[in-house]
Amino acid sequence: MSWTEAVNLEGRVALVTGGSEGIGLAIVRELARAGARVVLTSRSRERAEAAAAGCDGDVTGQACDVRDEASIDTLIRTIDDRFGRLDIVVNNAGLGVFKPMQEMTADEWRLQVETNLNGVFLTSKAALPLLRKAGAEGEGDAWIINIGSLASRNSFGNGVGYNASKFGLLGMTEAMMIDLRHEGIRTSIIMPGSVNTHFNDHDGSRDWAIQPEDVARSVLQLVAYPTHTLVSRIEMRPSRPPRK
Repeated sequence: MSWTEAVNLEGRVALVTGGSEGIGLAIVRELARAGARVVLTSRSRERAEAAAAGCDGDVTGQACDVRDEASIDTLIRTIDDRFGRLDIVVNNAGLGVFKPMQEMTADEWRLQVETNLNGVFLTSKAALPLLRKAGAEGEGDAWIINIGSLASRNSFGNGVGYNASKFGLLGMTEAMMIDLRHEGIRTSIIMPGSVNTHFNDHDGSRDWAIQPEDVARSVLQLVAYPTHTLVSRIEMRPSRPPRK
C-alpha cells in the first residue's frame, strides 16, 4: 500500500473545477477513492455528469463556467444545499491559446486570463464562507489548491497569454496563502511541467511525461499534512524528458 492510499477523507467535501478530463478527472478519482464526496465541474453539463458517472465513490457532476460569477454562485449554493459544507477547493479549470503575440486576438487573451486567473479568484472568493466554517471546525483543515504550471515561472514562445495568466496565478496564490492562513484555510499551488494529457493537442501517448495521477497524488499529499504545516508550492517535472 502506498502512503496516499492511507489518506482518509471520509466526511470531507471537495470541489474540483475542470474535473471532467485530464488532470482534473484524476484528482476527482483520487479524492473520491480517499472517501471524499466530490463535485466536479465542466462548462458542459453533459460532460460533467458523464465524467461523474464514470467515477467510483460519491461524485457529482455540475455545469459551471468559472468566468461567470452567477454560474459560480449557483455552484456554491448547490454544494451548500446538498452537503452543508465544503472542505477542499481544487481550482483546476484552465486553457491555453498558443500562438505568437502578433497573431493573438484580444478575445483569445481575455479568454485565458478570465479562465486561468479570474476564475480562480471568483471561485475561491465564493467558497470562502464554507471554507471558513470547515477551517474553524477542523482547526485549519480547509484547503484551496490551485493547479498552476511550470509556465508560472518559465516563459516560452507562443505563450504570452498562458504565461501571463499562470505567472499571475502563482502571485495570487502566494498572496491568498498569507491572507487566509489565520482563517483556518491553507492555500497551495501545484506546478507541473509536461503532463501526459490531451492538453495543447497532445495525443496522450507521452510515457516519459508526468502522468495525471501523479498530480492527483500531490493533492492528496497536501491535504494529508497535519494542520500545523503548510506546503505552499509543489513543482513537478518529468524525471527523464527527451534530450534536446
